Amino acid sequence: MSDVVDRASALRAYADETAGCTRCVLAGGRTQVVFGAGNPDADLMFVGEAPGFHEDQQGVPFVGQAGKLLDKLLAGIGLERSDVYIANVLKCRPPGNRDPMPEEISACEPHLFRQIELIRPSMVATLGNFATKLLSGKPLGITRVHGQPQEVALGPSRVVLYPLYHPAAALYTPSMLKVLEQDFARIPELLDRVDAAPSAPPPQTQAASAEAGEPVQLGLF
Repeated sequence: MSDVVDRASALRAYADETAGCTRCVLAGGRTQVVFGAGNPDADLMFVGEAPGFHEDQQGVPFVGQAGKLLDKLLAGIGLERSDVYIANVLKCRPPGNRDPMPEEISACEPHLFRQIELIRPSMVATLGNFATKLLSGKPLGITRVHGQPQEVALGPSRVVLYPLYHPAAALYTPSMLKVLEQDFARIPELLDRVDAAPSAPPPQTQAASAEAGEPVQLGLF
């Protein structure tokens, strides 16, 4: 219990520290840093792309239309926001909701890796291309890898990485929404499988690669 409390406290402290981040040019145009929200001891963590207008205004990720769809998808598998943790690759809104730039991702990714290190999720569901490519360490787009779990080393832990379409992409495309619902439906079974598996620290070479921002696929799925 003490470990959970300590990690939650460290996460809050890191959020306060990040609130003043000026590592990239996005700091000049944001309303506020959108650090993340949810259960600091969550087994399941979602990682999206970047805050949008509503997120920038409220300081909470996924509160617009895509967020409402995410809530609906979570409810469909018996979960609520309070059960999971939600964050983005970028913590500040890009102008006009444009795609993140490589230098912005590079500047912001230490924040995300620190979040993962403190929360220690057993599964990270990446929403869309940018989060998937960053955390898998591979260039394959979401169309090719969605719904295909893989095990990677992120920091000191082994994590099941589960790529999903971004909810925003499915808002107006019924066929994509159906695929997203099908991929979501597998989450409870995957979480059960992870919980039942014996835990073991990754080899030193894998941990070192993850700390350098190069997650390692372990091929157990």
